[in-house]
Amino acid sequence: MLKKAVALLLIIIAIYLSFYALIPHTISSIDSEDNSFSTERALIHLKEISKQPHYVGSENHETVKNYIVKQLEVLGLETQIQEGYAFTDWETFVKSKNVLARIKGSDNSKALLLLSHYDSNSHSSYGASDAGSGVVTILEGLRAFLSENKTPKNDIIILISDAEELGLNGASLFVNNHEWAKDVGLVLNFEARGSGGPSHMFVETNEGNKNLIKGFKEANPSHPVANSLAYSIYKMLPNDTDLTRFRKDANIDGFNFAFIDDHFDYHTALDTYERLDKNTLEHQGSYIMPLLNYFSNANLNTLKSDTDDVYFNVPLFKTVSYPFSWIVPMLIFAILIFCALVFYGINKRTLESNEMAKGFLPGIAAVIINGLVGYFGWKLLCIIYPQYGEMLHGFSYNGHAYIWAFSLFSLAVCMWLYSKVYKPENTASLAVPPLLLWLLICGVVAFQLKGASFFMIPVYFGLISLFVLVRQKRPNIILMTLLLFPLLMIMSPFVKMFPVGLGLKMLIASTLLVSLIFSLSISVFGFSRYKNRWAFILFAVSFVFLLLAHFNSNFNEERPKPNSLVYLYDADKDASIWATYDHVLDDWTKSFLTDNPDKAEDLHYDTFSSKYGTPFSYSKKANIKPLNVAYIDKQKDTVIGDLRHVKLFITPQRSVNRMEFFADLNYTFLSVNLNGMKVEKPMNDISVFANRKNNRLFNYHVSDEKYLEMEFIIPAEQKTEFTMYSLSYDMLNNSLFDVPERPKTMIPKPFVLNDAVIVKKTIKID
Repeated sequence: MLKKAVALLLIIIAIYLSFYALIPHTISSIDSEDNSFSTERALIHLKEISKQPHYVGSENHETVKNYIVKQLEVLGLETQIQEGYAFTDWETFVKSKNVLARIKGSDNSKALLLLSHYDSNSHSSYGASDAGSGVVTILEGLRAFLSENKTPKNDIIILISDAEELGLNGASLFVNNHEWAKDVGLVLNFEARGSGGPSHMFVETNEGNKNLIKGFKEANPSHPVANSLAYSIYKMLPNDTDLTRFRKDANIDGFNFAFIDDHFDYHTALDTYERLDKNTLEHQGSYIMPLLNYFSNANLNTLKSDTDDVYFNVPLFKTVSYPFSWIVPMLIFAILIFCALVFYGINKRTLESNEMAKGFLPGIAAVIINGLVGYFGWKLLCIIYPQYGEMLHGFSYNGHAYIWAFSLFSLAVCMWLYSKVYKPENTASLAVPPLLLWLLICGVVAFQLKGASFFMIPVYFGLISLFVLVRQKRPNIILMTLLLFPLLMIMSPFVKMFPVGLGLKMLIASTLLVSLIFSLSISVFGFSRYKNRWAFILFAVSFVFLLLAHFNSNFNEERPKPNSLVYLYDADKDASIWATYDHVLDDWTKSFLTDNPDKAEDLHYDTFSSKYGTPFSYSKKANIKPLNVAYIDKQKDTVIGDLRHVKLFITPQRSVNRMEFFADLNYTFLSVNLNGMKVEKPMNDISVFANRKNNRLFNYHVSDEKYLEMEFIIPAEQKTEFTMYSLSYDMLNNSLFDVPERPKTMIPKPFVLNDAVIVKKTIKID
């Protein structure tokens, strides 16, 4: 009994260590050595940077830019501002103001580039985590590096980019227009998609990662969180960072370092100095110092590779890697060992065919039941708690409680199902079906998702456990538990990572992973005669977490409700409406939309730029306000042959933050020039906007120039019509409106147009 208690304690310790090792747990003080990173020193900068929202075009945007310039100059660096327009594949056109500096190295070789962005998301985010944390990581890292007065081998370029939130425009401007871009050999990019948790390393490369991973391991960061599965998934998602522009436009490799927990703060008014996890900032610091010291002196010309490595992190060993070329041989070797052990066990009569067949039932049942619970459970919760739908992130404030609840419920299901086939003297037979299932998964992974091939490591330890079980009917339970350590330490963090990173709709990943981890742990749990009791205890604890989630499902000052409201004036119809993206209205929005709002179906045609393509849900007729309508001056309209050359000069005649343009998908634009910048055509297309997925042409984010000069060439016979929206984020402080501030229990909804005054106008080229 004592040994079983020790075994259970060891399992808990292994799981605990798998999470504990992911992130530093002490904060470096302001009195830290000059040549070491100090989180408290970095926080001084962050407090200044995140005082107010500082999106492109805002007054505070310029203030933050000037602060960064001053701090780089305090470090003795000569700075420059790269200013210019860029049009990106996000359909955004904006003038960016990149902050640049350069440290000269001793060798005329490739340069190391440190990258983060200083603009916050429009219009309410304070940008403390995203990406104020990245900016201050670089500032403090540079201070510590320069304090030693050592000349690095490689030049170090500092790029604090602009307009990342709008479409990676600042990075695009640098990569495609700055003379330093050709010198860059490697990029270290510091980002955030939440306000806490460990920082994950993601490799960005068009080629093999072998030499990049080799360099990362040699740099030896203290708390690496990196695995090839995460990057394989990252590449499948519509998520880009500034580093993407370097990879796509210039084939420059790099590392992203981004934390993703507390996702509910991302791009919201909650992205503040106070809510940033200080341990997370310490984690960013633990990356920049060893990597800056290593890669500033490494040969950056040798990082390209035509081969890939599988890599993963594990406590004590940090980052482990091996070549993709090992994947299939490791799989074949494991299959051969498995077949040999099964054959040996049957001959030795320690494996029984009937018992092995029975062993398939609980494992398959657990996967099916827990898979269904994970898939439909969250859908059911969203029906019970419709307010969760207002959080477009897909991760509610009580999301961590749900991860606990679903994971413990899945574990309880496994315990209960395996209790039905309890026969401790035949645990060996029960261990065979899970190994076969894991081998099948590894077989699929080997050809379809190679980045996940480190799943084979726990399988090898499972094969060792099977060998022990075949040889001994009553093996040492402590030994069997220690053989589970690789499984628990490698796989446990993924139970949390998937729903945190991809939203609670991915709770199915947690429930399935728990099922698979437990199945491979049957070499220990198979000896327990009390699995049924454990099942009921776990069911009860999971219910407690559901109750905790329930009592924290409401909105309050700590967990404010995201809501939205805009005012739209249609100048063509001389009519106005209030509109919202919300599906659950509150008192603040109802005061404008009433208890009986109209469905906003007629507003679905033109969807404003947003991460999720979210359309308006409700609208209500509003009083017309005396808003100035944009002035459109047709400066040129000439037909030459079968082509029509048009030049428009557009001034909003009021203070606006952006202009969005929509036109029929069938229109052809042979050439487009915006404010003197030619918009390039997509490759192999004759029309500039050929790759559009909807009616949006582009959105112009206003900064210095309050006008838009638009020249284009179209077929002469084409009757072209634009819908133009001029948007300002001043609804709450516009003297024409009487919209009160939100209660403290509410915040502006992120990822959508919000608190905006919109004027719609049609432009016809007959």
